[in-house]
Amino acid sequence: MRDIGKNLAKAKLRANEPVLCMGINQMRTPNVGMIAASCGFDAIYVDLEHNPTDLETTAGICIGALGAEITPIVRIASLASHDISRVLDMGAQGIMVAHVNTAEEARAIVAAALFKPFGRRSAAGTLPSLGYKAMSQAEINEEINRETLVMPMIETEEGLANVEAIAAVAGIDTLHIGANDLSVELGLPGQVEHPRLRDAYARVAAAAKANGLSLGIGATSGKPGLQADLLRLGFRYLTCGIDVRYVIAGGKADTAAIRAMSLD
Repeated sequence: MRDIGKNLAKAKLRANEPVLCMGINQMRTPNVGMIAASCGFDAIYVDLEHNPTDLETTAGICIGALGAEITPIVRIASLASHDISRVLDMGAQGIMVAHVNTAEEARAIVAAALFKPFGRRSAAGTLPSLGYKAMSQAEINEEINRETLVMPMIETEEGLANVEAIAAVAGIDTLHIGANDLSVELGLPGQVEHPRLRDAYARVAAAAKANGLSLGIGATSGKPGLQADLLRLGFRYLTCGIDVRYVIAGGKADTAAIRAMSLD
């Protein structure tokens, strides 16, 4: 039986291997992780920034993902410590926090997500992300600190300007670029392959490399040339697409093909 406490995506990032993630925007049932795993994804993230998914549903999705041997991550837009620690307490193995602008904000995320010496997370005893193993609090703290994936999102001009300071915060694992939001911030909505965006990717990559961090990015779906360039630049965590877009793309292709058939 595998060790449920092991964060498989984080292990791949440590080994400099690609981690492919599927965003969960509208799917609501615990079999989401199993579906994503069958597609070849390494991780899912449940988006609590842009949809109405509740915490109990999120917990079910996270626990289902653990059973499917895929890493559950939750994205939130809040820096509140109770929002961060609560989704981690209920089964997430990673936290992705939107719109991180300063090193102070990054330190607040680490403080809420990890135990001492990195943070000040409140002790909840054994956890679903550990498979409810019988462990001492010291063992729990050590394993959670080792296996939790902490990802601040760089998706504003301010965050980009402060990325070197953000990257230097102890306890962060991955700098994740929200390419779509960053393109909007730079006055280039949706132009994620624009030279100014590529310059931003290079700057974030340099900051990550200088601090031994891994790199993540979203909003590159359907752009294999850009994805190949990003992999060469050192990006290893790619949010490949979200559930809604996959359903729309597959559905449109199917209906278009059938409607093109002759009725004679």
